[in-house]
Amino acid sequence: MNVNTPLRKKILARRDALAPSRRRDKSRRIGNSLLDLPLLDTCTTLLVYVAFRSEVQTLPIITALLKAGKTVAVPLTLVREKRLRGIIIEDPKKDLSPGYCGIPEPENSLINNKTIEPAALDLIIVPGSVFDRQGGRLGYGGGYYDRFLSMEAPQATRIALAYELQIVDKIHLEPHDQTMDMIITENNVYTCRRS
Repeated sequence: MNVNTPLRKKILARRDALAPSRRRDKSRRIGNSLLDLPLLDTCTTLLVYVAFRSEVQTLPIITALLKAGKTVAVPLTLVREKRLRGIIIEDPKKDLSPGYCGIPEPENSLINNKTIEPAALDLIIVPGSVFDRQGGRLGYGGGYYDRFLSMEAPQATRIALAYELQIVDKIHLEPHDQTMDMIITENNVYTCRRS
């Protein structure tokens, strides 16, 4: 068993136990902090995860970014290839449907003509299970974001969205684990130094 598995399970159980109303409130505060960042003024092309289960909600963020004229892509999981692909969307209500593991993903009709080149991404909004204040991140164990961030879009700024209860003092990172430039919670904006 991976040394981080018990920690991941414990933190995810806490996150899942948050009442839906508290998750909505915390997500709203996190989204407002993200949208208020001066960094967003210079970003034109973003990849934003679509929230699943108890993750920080991102549909209001995606909608606000689209209204601000940003190009927004969301991830499509390519299971056989064990990688992500960014697909540009224009309307999250019309362009998303349940995909891999039930996660909202782009409609099949968008995949062939709306794929974005990873090198074009300025900013990637990243999900995860556990984070530390130094920018360490544990995902869900599949390595999809670690591979995408390291091999396909290393130039993009990485911002993780998390509830404060997902922040721990220190995570044991493996060599392949990718770190964040910033982590935004309902209480704090942690500026990190990516390793």
